[in-house]
Amino acid sequence: MAQLWGGRFTKETDKLVYNFNASISFDQKFYKEDIEGSIAHVTMLGKVGILTAEETEAIIRTLKDILSEVENGTLEISDEYEDIHSFVEANLIDRLGDTGKKLHTGRSRNDQVALDMRLYTRKQIKETDLELKELLETILKIMKENTETIMPGFTHLQKAQPITLAHHMGAYFEMFKRDRLRLHDIYERMNYCPLGSGALAGTTYPLDREYTAELLEFYGPTLNSMDGVSDRDYLIEFLSALSTIMMHLSRFSEEVIIWNSNEYQFVEIDDAYSTGSSIMPQKKNPDIAELVRGKTGRVYGALMSLLTTMKGIPLAYNKDMQEDKELSFDAMDTAKGCIALFNGMLATMKFNKDRMRKSANNGFTNATDAADYLVKHGVPFRDAHGIVGRIVLYCLDKNIAIDDMSLEELKAISPVFEEDIYDAISMETCVNTRLTIGAPSKKAMEDAIRKEEEYLSNDWKHE
Repeated sequence: MAQLWGGRFTKETDKLVYNFNASISFDQKFYKEDIEGSIAHVTMLGKVGILTAEETEAIIRTLKDILSEVENGTLEISDEYEDIHSFVEANLIDRLGDTGKKLHTGRSRNDQVALDMRLYTRKQIKETDLELKELLETILKIMKENTETIMPGFTHLQKAQPITLAHHMGAYFEMFKRDRLRLHDIYERMNYCPLGSGALAGTTYPLDREYTAELLEFYGPTLNSMDGVSDRDYLIEFLSALSTIMMHLSRFSEEVIIWNSNEYQFVEIDDAYSTGSSIMPQKKNPDIAELVRGKTGRVYGALMSLLTTMKGIPLAYNKDMQEDKELSFDAMDTAKGCIALFNGMLATMKFNKDRMRKSANNGFTNATDAADYLVKHGVPFRDAHGIVGRIVLYCLDKNIAIDDMSLEELKAISPVFEEDIYDAISMETCVNTRLTIGAPSKKAMEDAIRKEEEYLSNDWKHE
C-alpha cells in the first residue's frame, strides 16, 4: 500500500480500514487538476527560491510526462495508491528520487484536495454553462418559428387561455437563463485559490500565494487558511444550482410526456429519443423525458448528502469531507448528460400545430375574452363572468365551442352580443391583443426574442 504518511505508525493499516479510508476509486477523476495544481505549486517554489531551477524544470517535465501517460493509457491509476495525490507523487519519486520528494514542500494534502476539488468544480461549471447555452439556442429557434402557433395555456392542467408555442417555450428560456446566471454567480464567488493554506495554519515557507493563484487563473488566494481547507460552500451552491436545473428539466419533461400522450398528441418525439414496447406494437414511449424526470432525484440526493455531511464538521479539515466527491461527481455528470440529451430530443421534436390549435379552440380558452367583450360594452365584470359561465354550460350541453354558437343563441343569453363578438373571441385576437411586456402576442414575443438574442450574443466571459 503506497502511503505518504507512514513515519508515525508502527503497524500496517488493516486492509479493510485502508480500503474504507482510500479515495483513489473516485478521486482519480481529477488527476488532471491534481497535476495542474502541482505544476503551479512547483513553479511558485522555483520562483521564490525554495527549489532550484533544475529541480523545478525536472519536476514539471516529469509531471507532464505522467499526465501524458495517464491520458494515453500507458500509465494506469491503480488502487495500490490511497488517493490521486499519492499516485502522482509516488510516480514522481519513482522517476526522480529525492528531487521528486520535494514536490510537497509547503503543501498539505488538505489544501491540495481543496484545490483539486475547486479546479474540478470550476471546470464543471463552465461545461454545464455551455450545455445550457446550447439548450437556450434550441429553445430560441423554436420560439422564432412559432410566434403564430396557437395552443392552449394551462393552469391546474386545465385549458385556461390561448397562447403561442413561442410564448410557452419562452417561459423555459427564462428558467434556463436564470440557471446560467446562478452558475456565473457561483463562479465569481468561488474563484479563489486555497493552495498555500497548508493543513490549516499556512506554512513557514515564503510562498507566493498570489502568484500561484494567478498561474491557475484564480482571482486571488483565499484569505483564511482554516476556511481555505474546509470550505465546500461553492460545491453546495453548485449542487443546489444543478438541482434547480434538473427541476426545470423535469418540469419540461413532464410536459413533453403529457404532450406525447394519445390524448394530447401535441408532439412527435424523434425515433432516436424514444423506444417501443416489448409487447405492445403501437407504443412510442418518451423514455428520455422520463429518465430526465427520474434522474432529478439523484441530483437532489447529492445536495442533501453534502449538506448533511457538512452540518456538523468543526474547523478545519475532517475526513468526513472526503464524502464531497462521489455523489457530487455523479450529480455533475448526470446533470450535463440530461441537458445534452434533452436538448437533442427537443431539437428533433415535431410539433403538431393543427392539433394544438384545435385543442385551444375546443377548450373554451377564449372565455375570458368573451367576458372582456361584455365588460367593454358596459356589463359589470362579475355579471359578465356569470353570463359567460352560462354560455360555457350551454356549449358543453351541445358539445360545441363558443365560436360555433349563432348570434341568436348568444343574444338569447345576453342581448349585448353583436356580430363583432366573433372577431373579438377569435384565437388570433385573443393572443395578439395581449401586447404588454411578457405577453403572448406576436409583437410582444418578437420584442422578447430580440432581447433573448442580445442576451445570448453578450456571452459570459469567465477567463
